[in-house]
Parts: sequence; C-alpha cells; structure tokens
Amino acid sequence: MIRITAATGKSHYKTDIKTETNSIISDEPTSIGGQDLGFTPSQLLASSLASCTGITLRMYADRKNWNLEETMIDVTFDNKPETKEHKMVMNIRVFGTLDETQKNRLLEIAHNCPIHRLLEKAISISVVLKD
Repeated sequence: MIRITAATGKSHYKTDIKTETNSIISDEPTSIGGQDLGFTPSQLLASSLASCTGITLRMYADRKNWNLEETMIDVTFDNKPETKEHKMVMNIRVFGTLDETQKNRLLEIAHNCPIHRLLEKAISISVVLKD
C-alpha cells in the first residue's frame, strides 16, 4: 500500500508532500494566489502518467535487451471540471537503435503502465475526517 502525507499550512497554497523516504512541494500558480513553488496537483497527475510510462518502457526494453537509450514523454492534460471533460494526450519519443517492430511494440507496452490502466478506470475514493 502506498501512503502519501500532504500538509498545507497557512501559506497559500504550498503543500509539502511526503512518503517515508522522499518529499516534494505542490503549489498553485501566482495567478490564483499560490507562490508557484512546485507542481500543481494537475501537473503531478500528468507527471505520474509520464514517469510511469517511461519506467514501464525502460523495464520492458531492458528485459528484451533492446538498445533503448532514452524516452521523452510529453503529456498534456486538459481538465475542464465545469463541463466534466478531461483529456490527456501523451506523445512518446524513443531514442536508440530500434527497428519499427520494436518501436510499435513499445507503443503497445505504453498502454500497460499501471498509472495508464488506473486512469482509464473508475477509481473509488473514500474520504474520512479524522481527529
């Protein structure tokens, strides 16, 4: 089980996010009252997809002993809560000595990253207010 702790104090809207071993900052842009000190929550969501996809491609290429030098993954996230329209577009570039069959297989594998599969499904979220 993954456990994340996010603490937001009086400093608009800086949030310290921690795991047992790492920490990052999330914030909102200055245009809406934040300090722009870190990724916005939407950017964190999109970066989860991008990083998980890159890791999945790296793992697959390593298992196959393919010469994948680098992946560059660009994710755009268009989130329109007022119309309930949400769309992510992911562009993947792969670098290395790969033939077309290998590149096409990597494209197929990109759909199998755990975050990709999770985002395509409905997620149940329980919210509990603790003392």
